[in-house]
Amino acid sequence: MSGRGPAGFLAVDSGGSGLRVVVGTVDRGELGRRESRAPVRTGARGIEPGHLMEQLVPMVRDLTAEAGIAAPATAVVGAAGFATLGAALRAELPAALGREFGVRTVALAADAVTAYVGALGPRPGAVIAAGTGLIAIGTDLTRWRRADGWGHLLGDCGSGAWIGRAGLEAALRAYDGRPGGSARLLARAEESFGPVPELPGKLYPRPDRPAVLASFAPQVAACADGDPVAADVLRTAARHMADSAAAVCPADGEPQVALTGGLFKIGDALLVPLREELSTLLPHARQVPAAGDPLRGCVRMATDLAAGALPLPSDEALLSVVTAMGD
Repeated sequence: MSGRGPAGFLAVDSGGSGLRVVVGTVDRGELGRRESRAPVRTGARGIEPGHLMEQLVPMVRDLTAEAGIAAPATAVVGAAGFATLGAALRAELPAALGREFGVRTVALAADAVTAYVGALGPRPGAVIAAGTGLIAIGTDLTRWRRADGWGHLLGDCGSGAWIGRAGLEAALRAYDGRPGGSARLLARAEESFGPVPELPGKLYPRPDRPAVLASFAPQVAACADGDPVAADVLRTAARHMADSAAAVCPADGEPQVALTGGLFKIGDALLVPLREELSTLLPHARQVPAAGDPLRGCVRMATDLAAGALPLPSDEALLSVVTAMGD
């Protein structure tokens, strides 16, 4: 693919809700974006590079034409699941981007890395990324460290799915008459899901079970004012999050800590105890608001890479840079 104008960069954020794409140049910044609501498929080999390219090619062609820039020489692709499901992307995507667009430098990253860069930029610290799931990632700029992110059956402690499950457990305890139950959460569960004896049959067969559990997290937050059981669920979630952040945050210097992800929209019922826990476990770290989201992180990384330097540590599972593709 050829084009006129200055060489550009391509930034791609691939997540559970679809694909977001930005093109731009180092001098002019972001010049256009597109979005697809179709998530990239995951098959036997992991994330499917062919399906990603099927969506990406028409979006990039349109964007570069509208922006008046040449085909991108640099690309950054951040993908959910990349750490464990990214083998096919590592093997095939750089060459595919080279053939299709002439891209010569490609950075492939886990979405935790792009979330980190979007929130803090290339500086030492830790980021808690929380939505349906949860992962903490940190760096001292010499290596990456991650904690949790093990999924709703084995971890993701403090996540939306974790909070929702704990809230529903408290509802079922109230239904049974066991200690630790919450009548308010029971009422909310019946409003959301119907009669609670039917809940296991509705929940267990669902392929989107983590998202269904997470959908109850806002109900837990809504009950926290005046319901000690709901409030305790959120305090415990905050403790789990802070534990994960402490596991990855640099122990020396003046690191920053930020929060990113949709779970934090549930508000102070979670944020207040979380800030307290972080202050206790990480007194040397400064808590700061996240500057942006994972797409912003992709754009920042693509801009730095196109300018000639990406000041972040490489990691086989989390971040790799491939050069001189497409010859």
